Amino acid sequence: MEVHLQPNTDQTKIRSVFPPPVWDSYSFTSFSLLDSVKIPKLLSQEYESWTRRVETLKEKVKDMLMADASNPIKKIELINLLCRLEQLIHIFNWVPQLFDENDYDLYTTALLFQVLRKHGFKMTCDVFKKFKNSNGEFKKSIIKDVRGILSLYEASFMSVHGEDILDEALEFTRSHLESMAMQSKPHYSERIKNALILPFHKGVPRVEAWQYICFYEKEESPNKFLLEFAKLDFNRVQLLQREELKVMARWWKDLNLAEKLPYARDRLVEIYFWACSIQFEPHLALSRMMMAKYLKMISLADDTCDAYATMKEVNAFTDAIERCNIDATDELPDYMKVFYKELLNLFEETENIASKEGRSYCAYHIKEEILSHGGTVFNEGYVPTFDVYLQNDSESSSYGLVVAAGFIGMEKIAGIKEYRWLQSNPKIVKAVKVLGRLENDIVSHQAEQKRGDSASSVECYMKEHDVLEKKAVEEILKICANAWKDINEECMKPTALPSPILQLLVNLARITEVCYRFDDSYTNSSSLKDKITALLLEPLPLQDQVNI
Repeated sequence: MEVHLQPNTDQTKIRSVFPPPVWDSYSFTSFSLLDSVKIPKLLSQEYESWTRRVETLKEKVKDMLMADASNPIKKIELINLLCRLEQLIHIFNWVPQLFDENDYDLYTTALLFQVLRKHGFKMTCDVFKKFKNSNGEFKKSIIKDVRGILSLYEASFMSVHGEDILDEALEFTRSHLESMAMQSKPHYSERIKNALILPFHKGVPRVEAWQYICFYEKEESPNKFLLEFAKLDFNRVQLLQREELKVMARWWKDLNLAEKLPYARDRLVEIYFWACSIQFEPHLALSRMMMAKYLKMISLADDTCDAYATMKEVNAFTDAIERCNIDATDELPDYMKVFYKELLNLFEETENIASKEGRSYCAYHIKEEILSHGGTVFNEGYVPTFDVYLQNDSESSSYGLVVAAGFIGMEKIAGIKEYRWLQSNPKIVKAVKVLGRLENDIVSHQAEQKRGDSASSVECYMKEHDVLEKKAVEEILKICANAWKDINEECMKPTALPSPILQLLVNLARITEVCYRFDDSYTNSSSLKDKITALLLEPLPLQDQVNI
């Protein structure tokens, strides 16, 4: 989550008031768990059984992909359903010939565009020109093509800078989809409404998978084989992550910080939802759990410094982090000593893990990210220019720490070179930080102003440009859209970093969209209840096994 450190300048304020947690994280500690992530025996058997079935089905899926080499579009449709990368390099090389030899409809063209862009192939947006008339407007004849319009709408979010036709496509499709949602069949209407709320490209992969499975199951002739494969894989990952959550809940309960720091938001389940939204693959359990632990510590730091501590206490806490030594507690008030000691323990845990991986430098870079998190504190009542505010707050964003913590457990991919790359604040990192800061501000600035916090980006923009809040938000959302174009651009091949690292950053941007597009879903966590239930608590119902 994106947090914004500011000290409490009102020394009479003793606590902030946040809504109570939707989830009781202690309810996830009912099993006796080992220190490492190990599933209890009965659940382990179920997990292994599902895994064997998934692996068997996976081989069948590969056979399906290889079956018809003469029909690459059929492969694209399969890949779109499965979100798997198979033979896309060959398909991408065929693209010019495909469009020269075939007059593809809007749905097929947009689908091909989506799948190739998703996997880093910069397919030209000129393929959409044929759907425009001589006046440069999209043809009225495509308006009745619901699948095509929806597919074009989804494709438009994969644009990079300078692709005006995709910007025009977004405006064109959005206006027509709103009416189509009212006229379509119920299950298709729901899909359109979900896309209008949050397009597939900006959605968290696991949430999108869950939503698409529920939609696809209601199609007239779904591929039952692929449906079983998707459900089994979803449930298998859910089982593992639910057990990880129980481990996290035991860790949090043992710290007892919810009781010792009662002013802070108790949001462990929501934080773990963030972590498994960013890194969802089963083999990335360590990465997920380290991200979750540091996210929790950053959340505590934010609530402490923003809504509880005095300026003197914040400065003492910052000095203590720079010293990173138990002796530094002498200068801290009692409640901060408790938090600081647990932060030191987390540093020690990080150092032990990193040393075993042969990457002792990880802990150093994580500490550097924590030190950069505080940022500049503006004097009370001072409203900086929008650019000054954004530069300061994006550079001191907690997102750098989230990524650095996520590199733990990625030892085969994230080395010293990748940590230095992260520290250099490259374009994609900067774009994700900007997105996090601005979208957080849009949904939380009113509550923060009532609480007496410093000016957010919204207040800065309003004052500098002498506009009302509505106009300021509109312009800030345009900046967010441009940040997404930077993100998309940096994911096009050839890329500066391995794909898993870039996907970590893209997924961080996606969870930002999920949690901050319409509300501060971290503070007001009830809006995440359905998603958390679907991802972590309720398995998808399975039918009788499909013959293979």
